[in-house]
Amino acid sequence: MPRPTAAQLAYGSATVIVSTIAMLLLSQTSTGLGVAVISAAALALGLLVALTVPAPKRRGRHAARTGGAGAPTASAAGAAPDARAPEQRTASAEHPVHH
Repeated sequence: MPRPTAAQLAYGSATVIVSTIAMLLLSQTSTGLGVAVISAAALALGLLVALTVPAPKRRGRHAARTGGAGAPTASAAGAAPDARAPEQRTASAEHPVHH
């Protein structure tokens, strides 16, 4: 499982805090069992929110060189370092588009 991003941690933590406070205020519970149930529900909701935040996509020159998947190209992986052919570049690798 990949590490969570900063956005996932922030959204999940904020969801847990805000939903816990809101549910405690709305339910007006004072028993230990009620607080435990609300806390568990808030943690589950925060986990759900953190997992549904979309992961960032790789862009730019690094993604173009590795084929977009983070793995080296087949010609670079299978060839010996001395016999490696020159790297073929595409127009997108030479002139990245900045948004």
